[in-house]
Amino acid sequence: MLTLAAAATALVFSGYGRHEIAPTSPSPACAVAGSAPFQGGPVVRLDPKTGGVRASEVLPGSVALTYDGGPDPAWTPRLLDLLREHHAKATFFLTGTEAAAHPDLVRRIKDEGHEIGSHTYTDADLGSVSGIRAGLELSFTQNTLAGTAGVGTPLLRLPHTSTTESLCGKQWEAGRRAILDGYVLVAADGSRSPERGVVRQFTGSAEAVTETGKLFRTAADDDLTYTTVSKGLGQPSAMYDVGTLSEWRGTAVVLAQQGSRAFADGMTWLLAVAGALTLLRLVLLLTVARVHVKRVRTKRSRRRGAMRLPPLTDPVSVIVPAYNEEAGIEATVRSLLASTHEYVQVIVVDDGSSDRTYEIAEAIPDPRVMVVRQPNGGKASALNTGLAWAHFDIVVMIDGDTVFEPEAIRNLIQPLADPRVGAVSGNTKVGNRRGILGRWQHLEYVIGFNLDRRMFDVMECMPTVPGAIGAFRREALMGVGGVSEDTLAEDTDLTMALCRAGWRVVYEESAIAWTEAPSSVRQLWKQRYRWCYGTLQAMWKHRRAVVERGPAGKLGRRGLTYLALFQTVLPLLAPLVDVFALYGLLFQDAGQAGLVWLGFTAVQVFGAVYALRLDREKFEPLWSLPLQIFVYRQLMYLVVVQSVVTALLGNRLGWQRMHRTGSAMDTWEQQPVSR
Repeated sequence: MLTLAAAATALVFSGYGRHEIAPTSPSPACAVAGSAPFQGGPVVRLDPKTGGVRASEVLPGSVALTYDGGPDPAWTPRLLDLLREHHAKATFFLTGTEAAAHPDLVRRIKDEGHEIGSHTYTDADLGSVSGIRAGLELSFTQNTLAGTAGVGTPLLRLPHTSTTESLCGKQWEAGRRAILDGYVLVAADGSRSPERGVVRQFTGSAEAVTETGKLFRTAADDDLTYTTVSKGLGQPSAMYDVGTLSEWRGTAVVLAQQGSRAFADGMTWLLAVAGALTLLRLVLLLTVARVHVKRVRTKRSRRRGAMRLPPLTDPVSVIVPAYNEEAGIEATVRSLLASTHEYVQVIVVDDGSSDRTYEIAEAIPDPRVMVVRQPNGGKASALNTGLAWAHFDIVVMIDGDTVFEPEAIRNLIQPLADPRVGAVSGNTKVGNRRGILGRWQHLEYVIGFNLDRRMFDVMECMPTVPGAIGAFRREALMGVGGVSEDTLAEDTDLTMALCRAGWRVVYEESAIAWTEAPSSVRQLWKQRYRWCYGTLQAMWKHRRAVVERGPAGKLGRRGLTYLALFQTVLPLLAPLVDVFALYGLLFQDAGQAGLVWLGFTAVQVFGAVYALRLDREKFEPLWSLPLQIFVYRQLMYLVVVQSVVTALLGNRLGWQRMHRTGSAMDTWEQQPVSR
């Protein structure tokens, strides 16, 4: 949250300096010529004797050259060169934001003997802003000058003003407040003859360079002195050196301005890169998913047309680790017993439950069910205990809240007919998808998890066989030492270990299991926090796969790179990108920002439609997708941020479980399939 707040602050500061936030427009001009509240010279200051204002004129024969705005890397150096060539001095009324952006030019102006004045921080019309905003405009400029050149100045030219006659109405009210605060207002002379002494005003631009050059050429033979405002008044320079504390404070303002601008510019590029990566990921997923569909169809047609390839009918041991699963354990076990597979051994490992999980499982009257009780040791420990009691060479591992389709086990183990395959990932579906949170997780499972698994299958770099439904060759499990307790994502850790041991890991979409998703934001956070943190642990543990060969190298260079880029780095950057996108919508081109957002939403909706079609799901939940982008996705991003911080700090988490309600049956019971 601190990162988001800092990002928002930087964007606001940058936008303020670039006139994107709270821009101003010029105040109305005086209605009648000569209606200014005073008459006299162009330099207006406080009269210490009367407490009123006093207007002064430049000495005869003096031309005070003044330039508004900048400094600018395009025209300011050219102008300085021109002034040096003609041995002329000038007063530069600088804008604070530009001074902070080009501190070297501010120092050059000072070092070459010119005078510096204030033109406010953002070229804001002080007559149309609040007193607080006007004070900020002036103080920010003073801080910027202190931080860039170590000077302060009382000279002030109000933006959008020229002669003293233009100082009327609200402009004069703002100017008078500034005078009372110690500023000296500098306007310009109108048609006054240069021989009588004048203040010439130029707007900082390339045109100012041209006009100054013309001035010098036409007045080459005139006996005029081109100088600063203070020298034109016959006084020493109004600039003064500031103290060390003021310099430090000014340097902080300058660094903040420069940093905020750099951050905003970087975010512009980051937004483009993140958008390109997001689009690339979606295109990759959809393209590879299509390849996966064709492969699956080819395999199925071969199975149906080749009598020499009978289905795999070996007996299966199913391990069900359970910790306080009384709400759904009976439904889970009975769905396994209803399997159409020839023989299934069900091993329920009660991991020190404090509820009736053990009693409910023990009461199921079927000799194929074995219930083992152990002190609480965590999920990996429970799986290893079940593995020790498994009778058969094919092992299926599931969660204690999972409900299997009757054909799920039979379909799940078929890829194990290939001796190169060591593990198979099934197709997990959300059972409790009635509420908005359930719908969002349902879309996440279909669009994200299952599309990812299709891609990993084709690219032979499957990083995770989900704990809800996975089949394993017992030989492969024993070869890697069983289920490791090193990480919280024991399923990911195990899958990566199998890949590094040379086994293929594949995805079987027809093996469907229904799981109970978290029903509250708190439960969802705890679950995803554990998943994400455990995945980071597993990635770090198996990082050497990046430089290994064979299946391990595919996992490392394809799978781990994908996880690092799209499930770690991109989510870490995404909140900042969203903040920048919101900023663009509020303060920049709202139409363009809206079109970009609609474009990304349309692409995601298209991907969601395709993913739902592949999984033979209804399109009804699509209405919640825009809300998922605004709310759910942000939550998942923050989970990644917290997980990365936890990993960097080296903290460890325990086996966390969510409160079960047995609602995994909700959607499963409504599916139009035979049971």
